[in-house]
Order: sequence, then C-alpha cells, then structure tokens
Amino acid sequence: MYVSTKEILNKASKEFYAVPAFNINNLEFLMKIIEGAVEKNAPVIIETSEGAIKYAGNGDIYRGARLFVKMVREFAETVNIPIALHLDHGKHMEFIAAAIRAGYSSVMIDASHEPFKENLKITKEVVKWAHASGISVEAELGQLAGIEDNVSAEKNVLIDPEEAKIFVEETGVDFLAPAIGTSHGAFKFKGEAKLDFERLKRVKELTGIPLVLHGASSVPEKYVKLAEEFEANLGGAKGVPAEEIKKCVKLGINKVNTDTDLRIAFVAGLRKHLKENPKEFDPRKYFKEGMNFVKEVVMDRLEFLGAAGKA
Repeated sequence: MYVSTKEILNKASKEFYAVPAFNINNLEFLMKIIEGAVEKNAPVIIETSEGAIKYAGNGDIYRGARLFVKMVREFAETVNIPIALHLDHGKHMEFIAAAIRAGYSSVMIDASHEPFKENLKITKEVVKWAHASGISVEAELGQLAGIEDNVSAEKNVLIDPEEAKIFVEETGVDFLAPAIGTSHGAFKFKGEAKLDFERLKRVKELTGIPLVLHGASSVPEKYVKLAEEFEANLGGAKGVPAEEIKKCVKLGINKVNTDTDLRIAFVAGLRKHLKENPKEFDPRKYFKEGMNFVKEVVMDRLEFLGAAGKA
C-alpha cells in the first residue's frame, strides 16, 4: 500500500516505536528493502536524496522523481504493508518541486544551515506548498556534522528545544529532525557515541510531533570486517550503537534514517562475490550476495526499532 508518511509516523508516535527510512539509488535496493519489510510485516519508508533523483533521471530531476514514484508505487500496490516515499535532505526548491509534482508521500526541507528565522521562513513556505498537494513535510533544526551525498557540515550544532516549539507551531511542519549529536556518514565518532537524550526528551515534550533521527546508521562491525577482508578501506568506521538508538526511540524518535549501513553491507557482499567468482560478469548474479546482506540489515533495523509486526 502506497501511503502518506504522516500516516505511518503518527501511528508510530502514538504507539512508541520507530520506522526505518532507507535510502535507495536503484531497483535492487528497493526490492530487498520491501522483501525484508514484508517478511517482518512492518511499515517502511523509502527515501531518495537529491543526488539519487538526478542519477535516476540521468540528469533530468523531474524524470528521476517520476521514475522513483512509479517504481515504489508498483511494488507498494502489490504488497499488504504501508510504504511511503520521502525526499531526504531537500535543499533546493527544484528538487522539492519535482518530488511534489511526481507524487512523493513526503518531502524534507533542510534549511538547517540557515539562521533560525530564515529556516522558519523557508520551511513555512514549503509546508504551505506541499500541504496544498496533500504531501507531508519534514524539517531539521540544528546541524549534523559529517558528509553524506549533498549534506556536509564540519561540526554539530545541537537543537534548542524552546526554538523547536516555536518552529513547529509557526511552520505547521509534520515531523522534525532534531540535531542531538549524531553525524552523517560512516565515521561518526572518534570515541563513544554522545547523544543528548535530555535535549531529545524536551523537544518531544514541547512539540508533540513525530521526531526523526538522522545520521543514525550503526555501521555493523561484521559487514565492515567482511568488506575489509576483501580489500575495502573502511578503517575507523563507527556508527551509533543499536542500544543508543533504542533509547532515542523510547524518548520520542519515530523515524530513523539509514543509508550507510546498506551501502557497507552491499559492498561487503559484492567484493566477496567478485573475489570468489572472478569469471562472473552477470550483475544479477554478482549483486545477489550483497543484496541479501542489505535485506539482513533491513530486517534487523525493523526488529530493534519496534516496527516489526506493525503493518
């Protein structure tokens, strides 16, 4: 079932669990994410970045957005779980317009790099625009350090809970991504993860809407080790431990973005298969092991976030 992201997340917020949002760039990732969600009888959110849209459309962002909607709808309408399609980190209005016109379930306006008042102003306009088409909106307050696709920042700027209350009330945004100490990419922390749980708790109390955790890949050690066994260079990769994410869910996180974990799992399987099968040149075959690892990651996330069985 192709549904509104707001529908999925409002239910998660009321029942105190989180739904993973998985980034895709191609058909193979989409298939395995949905397979895993169906097996776990769980709702799931598919995400595309601006870069993914441009890639899929071979430079034409409107074609790329339409292609993703058609792919996701085709799968969603043949399975009995709720599936939504979300634009992740929309920083440019033309990409947000392309997603809205194509029929995405929701869009993110990421103006977190702007001063508070400008972020509020921009977000308010996007909310007005998207809501007119029945599309829900995510925004971000504070900034996450790290690099991922078109997102880049040198340091974390944590959210101010009082500003979050004003922001939500004035913009009418449907869900909010608060910066509480996570980072984008595979190299999140030099030491132990340090998330500001009290800040998160306060934001939930003051806003009352579904909250989103960005930069939340766990970077599973077994896939990092496997990839490195087959000559990948991922030394120092470190994510957010599953137990820390579970704490965030208990305090009000309802959507957890995941991209890096899928990429590392896939590249581990791909490198392994190509090394062990040097004569293989059929992508349907040499993708298979990596895609099975992607499915494992998907099913694990659905379980520990509490989304399994919630379809």
